[in-house]
Amino acid sequence: MLHEKLECYRMSVEVAGKLGNEMSKWPTGYGFLADQLRRAMSSVVLNVAEGNARISIKERRRFFQISRASLAEVSACVDLMRTFRLMSANSANEFKFRLDRISRMIYGLCR
Repeated sequence: MLHEKLECYRMSVEVAGKLGNEMSKWPTGYGFLADQLRRAMSSVVLNVAEGNARISIKERRRFFQISRASLAEVSACVDLMRTFRLMSANSANEFKFRLDRISRMIYGLCR
């Protein structure tokens, strides 16, 4: 499929997997955050794929904008993970760097 060739798609899937690994280490009681994070990260990946399949520039842009908004939500979840001491500051910074890079790539697709 065409979306699989996009670096931002591949990176998003990779980040989703790494965040999943992080969540598997959490103590009980943070299911609410894990659910939110899974939904937001899934939205990033799925909207990039769907947007890339659209022909209309307006439709493509709409899906890519939704994907970027979901990335902002993932970033906020990473902030909470750090705040709740579920992730080290170094790990959080690495994730935030990757999320920002993905966001910039998706922004480029909106043009």
